Amino acid sequence: MADKQTINKAAQPDKQGNAKLESPAILDNKAELVELDSKQMLRQTFDYDRLCAEGYAEARKLDVPALGDRLRQIVFCSVGGGPVSSLQLARSLLADELKLPVIMHQSHEMPAFVNEHTLVIIANYSGQSEEIVSAYASAQSKGAQIMVLTAGEAFRETAAKNGQLCFTIPGGKIPRIVSVSHVLIPVLVILHRLGLIRDPGPGIAETIDLFGTLKARYSEDSLTESNPAKQLAIDLHGRVPVIYGTDPFTASAAIRFRSQLAENSKRMAISSAMSALHHEDAYGWDADEDTIRSFHFTLIRDKEDSARMIRRIEKTSEVLLERNAELTMIDSVGDSRLARLCSLLYLFDYASLYLAFLYGTNPAWSQTINRFREKYTASS
Repeated sequence: MADKQTINKAAQPDKQGNAKLESPAILDNKAELVELDSKQMLRQTFDYDRLCAEGYAEARKLDVPALGDRLRQIVFCSVGGGPVSSLQLARSLLADELKLPVIMHQSHEMPAFVNEHTLVIIANYSGQSEEIVSAYASAQSKGAQIMVLTAGEAFRETAAKNGQLCFTIPGGKIPRIVSVSHVLIPVLVILHRLGLIRDPGPGIAETIDLFGTLKARYSEDSLTESNPAKQLAIDLHGRVPVIYGTDPFTASAAIRFRSQLAENSKRMAISSAMSALHHEDAYGWDADEDTIRSFHFTLIRDKEDSARMIRRIEKTSEVLLERNAELTMIDSVGDSRLARLCSLLYLFDYASLYLAFLYGTNPAWSQTINRFREKYTASS
């Protein structure tokens, strides 16, 4: 899974605060991992294959309305790293197949173009996020065709009252754990039932099988010496992660990794995509060597990368290594595009959990964001 080119692995100080840096040995100490992992996120990640099978079975039961030729554009609407990154993955997967324009929307009011010819797919775990409540009302007022994915009972009831399709995300889960199984997969099924894309079934079946294969390599029972997810976490330890994908496909995997590093590892990270980054972010490579060494660069490769993209990845690697940067190459695995993208996110999801443990952090724990929410609510 990981073709690793990690250079100059000298120890560096923690550049993101004063969190305790644990010994890498913690990753092979199940007792310590269990103590930190209060919500059993390792166990739930191990079960991605089962969750995806369940999500697919439920999605196939949906009675998707026939919208025919009424649709002119699609809006994916969500907040929160898990569902947002899953919708971004859907956009990437379908970039050269879906003939309708698709935008990702995360603010309170729908864009001006939204009307009765717009399909608005809203994914929100609670159904109570401020932006989602407002965006839903805005879409309603514009007469859009709305479909909802949520665990929130009130949101489900509202959608049902308005005659809108609603897919139920299982309650009592951490949203990012079920975002592939109960957001990405149902959205693909819905788009197929609408006649907009090919049957995603073969790709979903391969993805479920691939999760079943890869989990043995990435789980806590697999020792660091043979576990690419633990190795990647160690590479990231003490540095600011920078993840580079390529447009239009693996950029979404980079976004997912950045999101999981924030939510699970409590680490701020940067994600970007080729070739746009070579016209923007790459100017930052002129930073002094100490600054460059404070980052860790993850470059993602996929068999569908064009010849130009392959050359860009290679030359990016060469230039960064000349700057004495820490760098890891990651290759997707699998046959279908869905399976390959999910192979990346599975490695990244596990690595983000192991990085949290290296910092002595509970990946389900949140403090500062909750403090923000308290202050924001009190001020309204």
